[in-house]
Amino acid sequence: QVQLVESGGGLVQAGGSLRISCTASGRSFDNFPMGWFRQAPGKEREFVAAISVNAYSTYYANSAKDRFTISRDNAKNTVYLQMTSLKPEDTAVYYCGSGKERWAPPTFDSHGYEGWGQGTQVTVSS
Repeated sequence: QVQLVESGGGLVQAGGSLRISCTASGRSFDNFPMGWFRQAPGKEREFVAAISVNAYSTYYANSAKDRFTISRDNAKNTVYLQMTSLKPEDTAVYYCGSGKERWAPPTFDSHGYEGWGQGTQVTVSS
């Protein structure tokens, strides 16, 4: 069973940058795609970005394109989300998920992931 721990969130001004991390344990990290999702108060969890097992393929929500970059370091069992040009509407709790199927391509659907951690709060002030 995979366990995920997100970290690196905080308070940042609009236009600023932040990098959040997610470290996995419990199974072979490099066999599974990874995804980042976020949930704002009163809203459903939404897809942000995903990365394939070998990092050759990355996928982004329209809201994240050209501003966020997902990456992974399989040697450190960690996936990152570098966020730039942050906007107040990016304020949310950010969660990472590990794909349910070994070697599968990433999915945009949160039901395709497991091992959700406690999340990390990102707050962007205007």
